[in-house]
Amino acid sequence: MKQQSIVLTAQGYLELEEELNELKNVVRPRVIKDLKDARAQGDLSENADYDSARDEQAQVEARIKELEYKLEHSTIAEKSEKGAVAVGSTVTILYEDGEKDTYQIVGSLEADPFENKISNESPIGVAVIGHKKGEKVEVSSPNGSYEVVIEEVK
Repeated sequence: MKQQSIVLTAQGYLELEEELNELKNVVRPRVIKDLKDARAQGDLSENADYDSARDEQAQVEARIKELEYKLEHSTIAEKSEKGAVAVGSTVTILYEDGEKDTYQIVGSLEADPFENKISNESPIGVAVIGHKKGEKVEVSSPNGSYEVVIEEVK
C-alpha cells in the first residue's frame, strides 16, 4: 500500500497536535469517567447513558488514531526560493476580469475557502506554486482554463 505524505504548514501541524493532546488529556479521561458512571447505574442493556458514552468513546478513539496517523505521515512545508509561491505562502492574484483575491496556500487538510485558505492541490494552488510576483499563469479548472497574474507573494 502506497504511503501518502500529508503536506501541512507549521501552524496546521501545531493545530493537529493541540487537538490530539486535548483528546488524549481532557476528552478521553472524561469519556472514561462517563462510562464508569453509566456502568454504576446497573442494567447495561437498557442504559442510554452507557450506550451514549460507548458511542462517544468510539468516536474519540477513532479521531485519536486518525490524528496520530496524519501527524506521523505529514511533512511540514518549507518556504521555497525567495519570492516563489509555496505551501504556506500568501498570494494575491489578479483575474482576467480585474478582480483580485488573496489566498494562503495550505495543505489539503487545512483548506478552508471561508478563510481564503486554498489547497496546494486545488487548480489555483497547482497553477501558482513555484511562480513569482508578476508572472502570468494558466489555471486549469473543471470549467475550462483561464489566466491569472500573481500580484504579490508573502
